[in-house]
Amino acid sequence: MSEHLTTVNEVNSHPEHIDHHKHLKATPVAGDTLHLKIALVGNPNVGKSIIFNYLSGLYMDVSNYPGTTVEISQGQYKKYIMYDTPGVYGISSFSAEENVTRDVVIEADTVLNIVDSVHLERDLFLTQQLIDMGKRVSVILNFKDELEREGITIDTIQLSASLGVPVFQTSAVQKAGFEQLDDAIIKAQHGKIDQALHTKLHTMLIEVGSQAEALLILEGDESLAQKHGIHVGNEREDLYIERRNRVNLIVNDVLKETKTRTRISTLLGRWAVNIWTGIPMLLVALYLIYLFVGKLIASDLVNITEKHLGNEIWEPWIRSVVSHFIPLTSWLGTLLVGEFGVISMTVTYLLFLLLPLVIAFYLSLSLMEDSGYLPRLATLVDRSLNAIGLNGGAVIPLILGFGCVTMATITTRLLGSEREKTIATTILQFAIPCSAQIAVVAALLAGAGFGAMIIYSVTIFAVFVAIGTILHRLLPGESSPLLLDLPPMRLPRLDNIVRKTMFRSYAFMKEATPWFFAGALGVGIMQVTGLLVVWENLLAPIVTGWLQLPREASTAFVMGLVRRDFGAAGLYELALTPHQVVVALVTITLFVPCIASLMVMLKERGMKEALIIWFTTWIGAFVIGGFVSQILI
Repeated sequence: MSEHLTTVNEVNSHPEHIDHHKHLKATPVAGDTLHLKIALVGNPNVGKSIIFNYLSGLYMDVSNYPGTTVEISQGQYKKYIMYDTPGVYGISSFSAEENVTRDVVIEADTVLNIVDSVHLERDLFLTQQLIDMGKRVSVILNFKDELEREGITIDTIQLSASLGVPVFQTSAVQKAGFEQLDDAIIKAQHGKIDQALHTKLHTMLIEVGSQAEALLILEGDESLAQKHGIHVGNEREDLYIERRNRVNLIVNDVLKETKTRTRISTLLGRWAVNIWTGIPMLLVALYLIYLFVGKLIASDLVNITEKHLGNEIWEPWIRSVVSHFIPLTSWLGTLLVGEFGVISMTVTYLLFLLLPLVIAFYLSLSLMEDSGYLPRLATLVDRSLNAIGLNGGAVIPLILGFGCVTMATITTRLLGSEREKTIATTILQFAIPCSAQIAVVAALLAGAGFGAMIIYSVTIFAVFVAIGTILHRLLPGESSPLLLDLPPMRLPRLDNIVRKTMFRSYAFMKEATPWFFAGALGVGIMQVTGLLVVWENLLAPIVTGWLQLPREASTAFVMGLVRRDFGAAGLYELALTPHQVVVALVTITLFVPCIASLMVMLKERGMKEALIIWFTTWIGAFVIGGFVSQILI
């Protein structure tokens, strides 16, 4: 759509709106582009990451934005520095994601605003705000293919004239229109703002010096006001109303519906958020995920990779190499290649057990996300999760927890408040068994009978609800509202799914691997110093007296410190009655998270909060397990 660009003269031909100050305009982007910063900005699920990945290729880095737990991708395209910002509905300071996007946009030389063509009225609010901030903007109208299927046309020439910035059309999943991205960067320009707002900004610029910051201070951004030592504005509501009215007028001018048709995807989308049809759909989705991740990957594939590649090939080989330099029975040999060896067991765990699970879960998550089902699932469970202090967005880390609690703990950073992160993290550490543990638990329950399975499931679910309810009442504040776009249900594209899965899996492994090694080293030190035996001896009286289990079960609980499935698997060797199986599994499920989860929790929630949760899981597991024991046995 590069032929649909609007010139500066065309922009200034509309008397009711004017371009920005001439003295604020930077050197044209077409000049020296060395180190120019390009920010990709848009609502959630508009295709920013696909465009960013296309431009940056392999030259990218995913890391936390300084001072936050929000991930941001940075890459290089030609001589430009590219930033893929979090999806937001507006530039403000209501959440960590908005803060990060605000800071990136303020520093950016050019903004590529990615817009969902199907939801033009919603997305153009952010577009107009970016223009009001005085940024050089190009609008990328994505989902051109969806627009055609919906029977809708957009007059891009009129839209460009109304906004005062160039407009391009693309279909990111098909990479259609991507040849115009260079033009979008080079020809980005300042757009048109309202005359009254222009006057207010001109006055504010005397004290601030940046049009972007001036606008946000007028809209009530306290942190920016404090930075410049001025009073914060109180005009957010008026400015938002004016901006929304302007967007509505633009949409009415440029949007044309050519036909109306009901598609299967529309019907499925409605069913997914209806409680009567949505719950059966959820159960089917969870069952399919269980078959794929829990059975095919966790049981079948991992059984091959961990035992054959890890236990039978990697570990004997690395022990033989190490034995040429140091005795295997020495303390250093034990730390490196012993039962909990840093370079033996840890590598097996990371590459041959965790990596397949991480890829499988991110693949499942990407399928649900790109199909449009995940935001509908969040909407469906939102009211239920509100009862335990969370909103529907928490369904993502909770689902991921059934794959790997460590991975899920990292994704709690997606939640809107520290309160919600605390609640979700506590639930994950207490009541969500990971897939490796689920496989062992399922096998033991199958032998104990249907009644044992019901008692175990009801107990764990009751603990899940109780933890959320208690924390919801104790922690100050309320759950944040769920603000989600419901994109159309569609068939995911394989190349997009694979690319997204690989990038996410790599980012997770890159971040989590050092913590796994640190955890293994800690357990190894406990082993060589005899602390593991001390733990077993301390637990033995509680296990035999309160839980009414064989003394050997204390060893299984100690092994649970290393890996949850180690602990559950340790119960295989014991002759337990069905009721003892229930008690043991309830206790070991609620028991302390594995050492890797503890390490990540320390990083995400801080020393104080992480240790409180950790010690509480110890107490809660044995107290609840004991009560179940006293009732059943």
